Amino acid sequence: MLDPRSARPDSVLFTRKALIETAFLAGLRARLDDSPLTDDYASILEQVEDVAREPSYREMIARDESALLLYAGTYAALRLCGRDAPEFERIIRQAVEGGYAAAFERVPYRQLDLLHTLYLCGIEHDLSPMDDVLPFSLLCRRPNVLKLADRDVYAITHTIFYVTDFGLRDPAWPRGFRPGEGVELLEALLVLAEARANADLVGELLCCLYCLGVTDSYAADRAWAFLESVQDGNGRVNGPEGVLHPGADAGDGDFRHWAEGYHTTIVAALAGLLERSPRRRSQPPPTPPAEDVCLRTPLRRAVMWLCDAVPEQDHRSGLAGVTAAAVGASAIREHDLARPSLECYAAHLADAAPAFWQEQGMEIAGAFALALRQAEVHCPSLDEHLKATADAIASLESIPADTAGGVHRLISLGVLSRSAASSIPRQTTRRERHLYPLHAAVSLCEARETYHLGQMAGTLRTLIQEGWGHHRITRDALSFLIAQQNTGGAFGYPAFDDRTARRRAQYSWTRSAVIALAAAATTGLRD
Repeated sequence: MLDPRSARPDSVLFTRKALIETAFLAGLRARLDDSPLTDDYASILEQVEDVAREPSYREMIARDESALLLYAGTYAALRLCGRDAPEFERIIRQAVEGGYAAAFERVPYRQLDLLHTLYLCGIEHDLSPMDDVLPFSLLCRRPNVLKLADRDVYAITHTIFYVTDFGLRDPAWPRGFRPGEGVELLEALLVLAEARANADLVGELLCCLYCLGVTDSYAADRAWAFLESVQDGNGRVNGPEGVLHPGADAGDGDFRHWAEGYHTTIVAALAGLLERSPRRRSQPPPTPPAEDVCLRTPLRRAVMWLCDAVPEQDHRSGLAGVTAAAVGASAIREHDLARPSLECYAAHLADAAPAFWQEQGMEIAGAFALALRQAEVHCPSLDEHLKATADAIASLESIPADTAGGVHRLISLGVLSRSAASSIPRQTTRRERHLYPLHAAVSLCEARETYHLGQMAGTLRTLIQEGWGHHRITRDALSFLIAQQNTGGAFGYPAFDDRTARRRAQYSWTRSAVIALAAAATTGLRD
């Protein structure tokens, strides 16, 4: 499987890639562990050496200098294992000095790959050092985790591999960048990778935690548990879909089975090497930066926009908007922003039928009632509805669990005595948890990809209420949501031209966004 000489013409390149990656695993085993190679690693090294000694392999460097790294990594692995190959080294050096192989444009992490490989090969050069390239990498640009595609995450993991020399080097981080930011980023990306069931990325991100010296991490423990759960009995770990192009296996099931799992299995093995390596740098996990999202200004602008938009709505839709505006104004302690709208709606709904309030549900009716109380405004029909609801609840022998939230709302409003209720379900107390909910991570990613701002806002509100407001994923989702606010204060870019439809969409999105931002502001994120 690793010998390009026996590969089909359409799989030669794939096989060469597999050879270098497998060879590099053996090289890192020799570098990270002083003990002699075990039989498995010795067998891998023997296969690699058998291929590399042939001119048909090493002379390809001279014929295709753009593919230098595809071959130089194999030589680096042999060198790390103490196997001398002077002719191989000479051809690599000649290519590096030839004015193209080391000179053509590469994105930052690919340039770091080149520099790291040349270092392991012992090849001198006059290229800019790794620490000068590092500031231009995606890793150091504080990316929003929800916007990163798989290829972006691989750019981040490989950057860490190279600049830390797989945990053996302490890089000179750019000014303003702290290692804690990198650890926080990796742990957030681990959640997203597991949520997508991508074992390959989980493995690479786990390796990166070790490369940064992290030894005590709930994220690492969770990553190992996930990898173990998807590992086959023979040790193989299947990779993500799309590793092979359709038809690339030419109907060979054994080849496909190997090709789809070899890289992820290598990554899992590397994680094990790094975790046990006596040479790897080890340090306590750095404290991530306490950077929160600024909320006061966007929340204030959205509240004002909602209050201006409410008169255009019917009473049902308008009530939800007024209530959201009042919740937002309360969160930033500027109750007067929503007072005129509250007074207007209280007057409009003074004689509303009980059925109207029943339709709204206790979440909206209760929040509206609380806002009226804070503003010292009365709405007779709502007061009567709340009293009737409280009387009905007090007459029950037991209270259904799904009504507990509404019951507690009535108690907080003072219209229902706790002693009057025969049985109030105990509210779940928030306990310290270490595992970010995967379903919420998936929901946030889906919401961003489909531009479903209502879904994103609802998921954020739940996460914040459950104590995840300061997590990197939540903060980045909040940043994304806030970035969807226009200069007028409304949320969302509908990307269609009908004014009525645009206004309707933005009204709905802004209501949802205000509720989410208010939850964040209330629980202590920066205002």
